[in-house]
Amino acid sequence: MPSSAPAIEIAVQDVDGLGIALRAGADRVELCSALGLGGLTPSIGTIEMAVEAASAAGHPNYVNVLVRPRAGGFVYSASEVATTVRDIRAASAAGVGGIVVGALNADGTVDTAATREFIAAAEGLTVTFHRAIDIGTRQLQILDQLIDLGVARVLTSGGAPRSLDGGDMLRQMAQLADGRLQIMAGGGVTLESIPALLATGIDAIHLSAKKAALSLAPSGPGGGAADFDVTDEELARAAVNAVRSTLEK
Repeated sequence: MPSSAPAIEIAVQDVDGLGIALRAGADRVELCSALGLGGLTPSIGTIEMAVEAASAAGHPNYVNVLVRPRAGGFVYSASEVATTVRDIRAASAAGVGGIVVGALNADGTVDTAATREFIAAAEGLTVTFHRAIDIGTRQLQILDQLIDLGVARVLTSGGAPRSLDGGDMLRQMAQLADGRLQIMAGGGVTLESIPALLATGIDAIHLSAKKAALSLAPSGPGGGAADFDVTDEELARAAVNAVRSTLEK
């Protein structure tokens, strides 16, 4: 069920990012790897360390883990579904508060069989269906399917490249959900767009709050690019403040 006040979730890729989100006052994190690819499953070591850090800070259910086996769409083979199920079980055993998944059929509808397997593997953890819902033009149909499946939360841009451009759909989704699951806006979220997004009636804001960092170590053909993404503490704090201040008006 939605909370009485909209929450803010920050996507992070490591324990340092988790610490920044905690200090900034975010309500939770989505832990992933490879944000540049839309996010993939993080390593079990990263998951365990993030859960330990959040628990030590007094937030035992703070970490939601993205479980996505590869880039390149959301239509998965049987082996990829089985891999996802195993990763969900490993994340659950590590003590995460929730998992973030998404699987589609070739026609853009929800892969209900795979989603049921994911929910069962989560064993009562919060299940978020990610931006796979934004593929195509069937957001309301997919939302109905997810409500029936018992998903707790949906991450969506309203079917647009940027969530602000999907405002009308976000409003329709919030109205259709009517408290049966949470609608969380994500995708191109900026500080300036937060008030307008919250005005649609959604339940949460999601952003990565990232910046590029330059590695001081040598890089090259075997080591990839010299720059990489890190969580920006100033931006994370500003985003949290933007949500809180909008609610106070």
